[in-house]
Amino acid sequence: MTIIELKNHPVWQDLTEVLENLDTKVLVTEHLESCNYKICGYWDEQDAFYEEITLPRSLSAELVGTSIGITDRNRWIQLKFILKADRIVHEDWSNANSRQDLGELTIIYDKNLQFID
Repeated sequence: MTIIELKNHPVWQDLTEVLENLDTKVLVTEHLESCNYKICGYWDEQDAFYEEITLPRSLSAELVGTSIGITDRNRWIQLKFILKADRIVHEDWSNANSRQDLGELTIIYDKNLQFID
């Protein structure tokens, strides 16, 4: 059995280069616009099902995780975002400009940066 030292593997340098040259905010905005800011078939944390949810267009996305996948035939990159929106506060106006997390969005692209999932 061969043990490969992954921490110095060139794949990490390649991922770092890719991420430095990607405008992830543009990618997530393009994706949200392509689906008209709608999510279909959503289960919330109370197990309630929603046929369709329309997200606010004023939301922002923060990149919180990246990963790559490699098989014999395929390569892909996965980007994980936290979606945030303006918080509506009535009781405490001091937080009127704060943002609240709406949820997570994971987008997967192939090696040519074509949307997969």
